[in-house]
Amino acid sequence: MLAERCLAIMAGVALLLAQPASAQEAAVCAPVAKVRPERHLRQLTLDLLGRPPTWEEYKAVQAKGAVSQEDIRAMMGTEAFYTRVRNFHRALLRSNISASVFNNGNSRLGGNGNTTPFGFANNPTVSLRGTNNQTCNAEIEQSTCQTTTQDPHIFDVFPVPGRKCHDDMGVPMPVSFDYDTNFYTCTELGAATGNVATDCDALKVAPTEANPWPRYRYFCDKRVVSGATKSYLCLPDKTKNTTAALTKEIEDANKYVVSFDHPDPASKPALTTLKRCTLDLNLNNNIRGSYVSSSRGCIQREGYVTKPAGYWAPPGAPATVKVCAIEAQERDFNPWTRDSCETARFVNDRSCGCGVGMRRCEVPNIGAVPTDPLYVRNVHDLRVAAINEEPLRIAESVVRLDEPYYNILTTRRSFVNGPLAEYFRQRQGVGVFSITAPAPVETIPAVPYNDSSTWKEYTRDEAHSGVLTTPSFLYRFPTHRARVAEFYEAFLCKTFVPGPEASLPAPEDACNRENNLAKRCGCNYCHATIEPTGAHWGRYAERAAQFLPPTQFPRFDPKCRDCAINGDTNCGGECSQYIMQAYDGDGASSLGLLKTYLYRTPDEEQNIEAGPRLLVERMYQSGELERCTVKRVWNEFLGRPMTAEEQRMYLAPLASEFAKSGHRFKTLVERVVSTDAYRRID
Repeated sequence: MLAERCLAIMAGVALLLAQPASAQEAAVCAPVAKVRPERHLRQLTLDLLGRPPTWEEYKAVQAKGAVSQEDIRAMMGTEAFYTRVRNFHRALLRSNISASVFNNGNSRLGGNGNTTPFGFANNPTVSLRGTNNQTCNAEIEQSTCQTTTQDPHIFDVFPVPGRKCHDDMGVPMPVSFDYDTNFYTCTELGAATGNVATDCDALKVAPTEANPWPRYRYFCDKRVVSGATKSYLCLPDKTKNTTAALTKEIEDANKYVVSFDHPDPASKPALTTLKRCTLDLNLNNNIRGSYVSSSRGCIQREGYVTKPAGYWAPPGAPATVKVCAIEAQERDFNPWTRDSCETARFVNDRSCGCGVGMRRCEVPNIGAVPTDPLYVRNVHDLRVAAINEEPLRIAESVVRLDEPYYNILTTRRSFVNGPLAEYFRQRQGVGVFSITAPAPVETIPAVPYNDSSTWKEYTRDEAHSGVLTTPSFLYRFPTHRARVAEFYEAFLCKTFVPGPEASLPAPEDACNRENNLAKRCGCNYCHATIEPTGAHWGRYAERAAQFLPPTQFPRFDPKCRDCAINGDTNCGGECSQYIMQAYDGDGASSLGLLKTYLYRTPDEEQNIEAGPRLLVERMYQSGELERCTVKRVWNEFLGRPMTAEEQRMYLAPLASEFAKSGHRFKTLVERVVSTDAYRRID
């Protein structure tokens, strides 16, 4: 019996496939059965609200016998629908910059502010403390360095000349040192000496033949381990070729070893010496205020200070926390060199610190549960989440206010929550993000940093254009060409793919050497459109969300030109947005020109100054925006693209009604979910 049924089904399928195309089309156009009202209700609540119907909703639709337009409109007035709108635009705009912003973690602080001070614990500590992944001394308060010492056994015989807590400009100096176990093997003193000495203070005697251990007095290192101070003898690591070769012990006048040297430095070994550690710092290139560690293999730690908790501290957190003295500083520039602390270099400059309120630094997750005294979530993750959400809030507001849908591409209205508001208002994120504040900071709403769920509206500067100039869009699509490609795909339903008639010239063809892609043979098929369209984002830097105002970034900068002619392509770091090297004739005549103006026609230069809003206004005239939006909404709520037949039946009428409604998104959604196709039994 089962076999007969299977054969019958297969025969039916074969008969259908054997019908001519006209017969199949007639079947599509014939009257179709529609789902029952209960099924229609279930489809609508799942699609519009993201949940199944309630029992009360089922009973109401059974009583009426159908889902009315009023029912659909009521659903589209709920918060659940606006959440659905945000999710639709999250997919449309691919709003996720997690992989687009490189955060090397250099400005991220370790510690908890209590048992361990907040401080850098990554790459920057090489320039600050001599070795990677090292924090400050958690036992010595910086201002007490002259009365509190970790290794007092070395100072009475060999006092450190520069023993000061701060230099003449107030920059913190080291208060203690440790030997780096990348170069030394550090063994507890008792075990190393056979219990001849168990504390570094026992080595404060003259060495003798009977007791030679005091010779290594300077290499005895006191450390705090699990709350207890222990003494360690640190000698060059014998398991490594570089340090094991340092067999020559150099002594001072008191017979104390001061360094371990290579016996044959003329052979140019990788490592020639390891000197005793001190609290002195050297000057980098003899520049005052530019400090480097005095000896290889030494970890030179400053102390801590107590200060108010950083901007990330939630209500009820401890009022003050421990912070490493270097990171606790609040300068805007190096007091010695006048170098800025408002760039990524601040993490490597001993004089900069995290700034007022710790604004230049980040912290990872702190605390396990919300009841912990200091419960903080990863600052970078919260900023990324806020940036991702901003364009979705713009789109939601346009739909919520029932404005013309394409206002999402042109409005200056935007929103901030706590992490985003504080980022702009306090100039945070130095060295991680490159985002120009979208409005004067005093006009950006004040939202407490820890309030991620409250979004407040404000108006951005005139240069902004809907979602197209949000940091999310600019970072997610980092080049002008990528921004054009996303605009065409998301809002015009077009992609840039060479047609069959497009072909590349022979390798020896001179056209291959044309740097202007809008003219290069084989490339101009797409780039003749991409390049002039991309010019609309010309005032926004690539791989950043930085606006380039004409007052600060003129079309041509003679200083950059002069630097380029003199071979100085860096030009003090001021000309990164300008053409500093010539690759062809046009480039040679364009030195000092803002990069985005290279190869531009007069019409394209107008695109640069007008911005993305001009592009949207031009696309209005083609009708492609309406047709693409109809296709996007159809695909979203039917779960599939329009078939060729459905495009003939529905596309033009829906696009026309959408335009006549003033491009109201809710009206389009209502029409789509009211079509026979939506209600057809599959």
